[in-house]
Amino acid sequence: MRIATWNINSITARLPRLLGWLESAEPDAVCLQELKVSEENFPAAELRDLGYESVANASGRWNGTAVLSRVGLEEPVKGLPDAPEFDGAAEARAAAAVCGGVRLVSVYVPNGREVGHAHYEYKLRWLEALRATAAENAAGERPFAILGDFNIAPTDADVWDIAAFDGATHVTPAEREQLHALEKTGVTEVHPRALKYDVAFTYWDYRQLCFPKNRGMRIDLVYGNPAFQAAVKDAYVDREERKGKGASDHAPVVVDLEL
Repeated sequence: MRIATWNINSITARLPRLLGWLESAEPDAVCLQELKVSEENFPAAELRDLGYESVANASGRWNGTAVLSRVGLEEPVKGLPDAPEFDGAAEARAAAAVCGGVRLVSVYVPNGREVGHAHYEYKLRWLEALRATAAENAAGERPFAILGDFNIAPTDADVWDIAAFDGATHVTPAEREQLHALEKTGVTEVHPRALKYDVAFTYWDYRQLCFPKNRGMRIDLVYGNPAFQAAVKDAYVDREERKGKGASDHAPVVVDLEL
């Protein structure tokens, strides 16, 4: 079984690339983030034509998550229980489903904007809600994974130059402590292998030639319970999909399982 996570950065703008990638990479299930589309305009029909069922949690704003599956889609859930709101709104930052016997949660963790900002505090509270979901699902024999754009680089080595992030979000101790706390629920990170460079970055800013210079970050992460980890046979970042005109600023992370 092949699963993937990908911050698509507008499913409308990236739909031709997404459909082409689904045909070439042949994933069985995909977690998408940053849909930037309403649920009414989510391209469920186009995905169905390729054999993918879907559940989308989308509001048309700067977020939105989905799970796609060609191996069955059961127990779909939109959102996290007890997730905090921001500015009085519940943002569309999580979607979940059972795909081929594997419970998958697609997450788009808040950016945080800047340290001390209300959005940064919201980010930390949202991660606490995610931890509760992990604790509820990690135990047992069913493979379970949380996949998505965490907007956190787990270590200093996961950014191109830690000095460039001095005082910025994504690398603060409080954010990284949330990842450590997540692992205490019984999930651990799947580390993708690097296909070209020493670090398997997943995001490169569009500006200042960051992609050709490999000035990236590893912020798209996969956390799985023991049953999921035992099935992992390979994991990698599909860096090629970041190339070319009309690409997302993130690359897909692919995990192959033997169930």
